[in-house]
Amino acid sequence: MANLCLNTKMNKAVFLDRDGIINIERKDYVKTIKEFILIDRILDVIKIINSKGYLVIIITNQSAINRKIITENNLREIHNHFLKLAKNKNAKVDGIYFCPHMPSENCECRKPKPGMILKAAKEFQIDLKKSIMFGDSNTDVKAANHAGCTGILVNKSDSIKNIIEKYLK
Repeated sequence: MANLCLNTKMNKAVFLDRDGIINIERKDYVKTIKEFILIDRILDVIKIINSKGYLVIIITNQSAINRKIITENNLREIHNHFLKLAKNKNAKVDGIYFCPHMPSENCECRKPKPGMILKAAKEFQIDLKKSIMFGDSNTDVKAANHAGCTGILVNKSDSIKNIIEKYLK
């Protein structure tokens, strides 16, 4: 009996943390569209990622939902606003995954656990060995490593554009 080889093409992805990478982080949470201020030139960075053939997936802890600071609907409005801004600049974001849980809830999706990355990998047929997570926290790097992809810590003084160009081939 012959073996059938299914040639399933796996995608490569860049996972980006939201607060501190996509938008300016607020200590009291981003609660409204008005408070959602993009990091300078981040849409240009996303376009560079797109041009290198990577999917762009946002991975974000949003415990403000379960803390009753914002609703899931508020968060969706903020994310839809961001997606519209990206689309207007021809920057494609393929997905946004968020965890609404507080650290004390010990869920499988909250970073540093890899749940959101693994879910995205399954839904988008992502080859995690060829994928990278960029974040501004050790929890981002740990989530990436737990999922089997490379995690890169972005310091506040670093240019995300320079870092992306260094790591994406």
